[in-house]
Amino acid sequence: MPTSTMDDLISKTEMIEIEPTTGVAIKAETPREEKGLNATGEKSAEEPKIETAEEEEMRNSGKQPIDGDHVPKEEEKKEEKVHFETEPKTGVTFPVKLDDGKQLNAVGIRKKSMLGIGIKIYSFGLYADNARLKEILESRFGKAPTKPTEAMYQSVIDSDAGMRVRLVIVFSNLTMTRVRKNFDEGLGASIKKLTGGKNDELAKKVMGEASDDIKLTSGSVVEISRLPGYILQTKVVGEVVSKVESELLCRAFINMYLGDDPFDKEAKDRFGMSLITLF
Repeated sequence: MPTSTMDDLISKTEMIEIEPTTGVAIKAETPREEKGLNATGEKSAEEPKIETAEEEEMRNSGKQPIDGDHVPKEEEKKEEKVHFETEPKTGVTFPVKLDDGKQLNAVGIRKKSMLGIGIKIYSFGLYADNARLKEILESRFGKAPTKPTEAMYQSVIDSDAGMRVRLVIVFSNLTMTRVRKNFDEGLGASIKKLTGGKNDELAKKVMGEASDDIKLTSGSVVEISRLPGYILQTKVVGEVVSKVESELLCRAFINMYLGDDPFDKEAKDRFGMSLITLF
């Protein structure tokens, strides 16, 4: 047989391997089989993947795998961006929206005169349940006035709409004793304006339970909230120190910021403009 013919025959012959212990021929994989192709050149069907019980339960419940690598990027939870407003005279920032939905309507500053010098005591942010205020104002006034009126402010003072004043201490040498004394004086004066008489016992209920051991450094936060039902709640550095149910106390507290002699006139005006936008 010619050499070329013999070579062609060898090249077309499948290589056969013999299993030494049994003598049975082992058929080597053809190139098609190695590539996952069947005899007709089509891709062989893959074996079905077997699901574990946990995977089946996950698929039926619609939950995503715990492994972050398997979570589709488009379904990853995006963190909500928090926006802030800065009180310009102190540089203190306030979130424009609280976790409970209350909106920031104005920022301001509380000063105290000492030896003829105006000392910055704290910055504050005035928050409110604007949806509730909208209902109150529209039911009483119908349409928006061209500028804030004292009647509008008084409606807010007298209402039980949820509000919160966030105080951020900026004066570094404050003690809880001094804060309590100043607050009692301011609240007592506000009560007197509303009723014509003093009520020191009521005024002292707001800060009366605050421990003198509480440290108030620059940046410390005090939050005083008017809750529905005329409840005034006070938190000092995250700790609830009082919760008093009193319509007069609630009105007197909001009056310190929105009344005819507010702590910060510019803050009151900004709050008034925010009320007009609610109509």
